[in-house]
Formats: sequence, structure tokens, C-alpha cells
Amino acid sequence: MDAFDDVLINLQCELVAERNRVNPKEISWLHYDILHLLAQKECLLPSEVSMLLGISRTKLSKALKKLKLMGYIEQKPSVRDGRELQTVLSTYGHTLLATIEDGHSQLAAVACNLFTKEEQQQFARLASKFASALRSERVNRHE
Repeated sequence: MDAFDDVLINLQCELVAERNRVNPKEISWLHYDILHLLAQKECLLPSEVSMLLGISRTKLSKALKKLKLMGYIEQKPSVRDGRELQTVLSTYGHTLLATIEDGHSQLAAVACNLFTKEEQQQFARLASKFASALRSERVNRHE
């Protein structure tokens, strides 16, 4: 393993540790990812969530059922196809994400104290480019 691989692995480990630290209700990573995606996209069908997160429909169905029971999401039949359910964040889901986001603001504070403005912009550009490439690769594998 070279230094670059080691840096990526260490960064992933640190981000996971931070994610665990700011998780007030101890929801699973998958649950958080679903809620975060719904916050970004507002309303999605399970097939879209499955594709975007790269998980099986069976695994997603179980996660959505639990999130619904916990009161974090709401579902209603799709207008396009009544067999699928439009999934949205509930008010409680929005509140949970806001609480978690307060914890995430500490990550930004550390980065702002560590990086110059130019380094922040460069990091944001490179991290966005990397995240987009990972997402694209995952979605293409799913299709």
C-alpha cells in the first residue's frame, strides 16, 4: 500500500469516527445515508434510492420500513406508478438531520482553522470531484 492509499483509508476512518460521534439517535449508517439523500432530493422512489446508494431493493425495503416506524420518513403512492411509494422526510426526520448537522459543523470549523481559503476551495473542488466519480461508478454498476 502506498502513501496515497493510506491517506484515503485514514480519511475514511476519521470521517466514520466523526459520523459516529454526531449520531444522537444511533441510527445506522444506511439510515443516515437514506435520510441525507432524501434531504437533498426531497422526494424519491425506492428504486431511485436503491440506485443512488448502490444497495439492493430488499435491503432498502427493510431500512425504509424501520425509518417509517421510527417516524423519520413518510411514504405515499407514486402518481406515476401507484405500486411504488414516494418517500419524503417527515418533520421529525428533518429535525434529526438538523441535530446531526450541528455536529457536522465542527468538521467545517476544523477544516477552516486548518486550511487557508485557497486550500479550502481546492479541497472542496477535489473532494467533490472524487465523490462524484465514486457516485457515478456506483450508479453505472447498478444499471
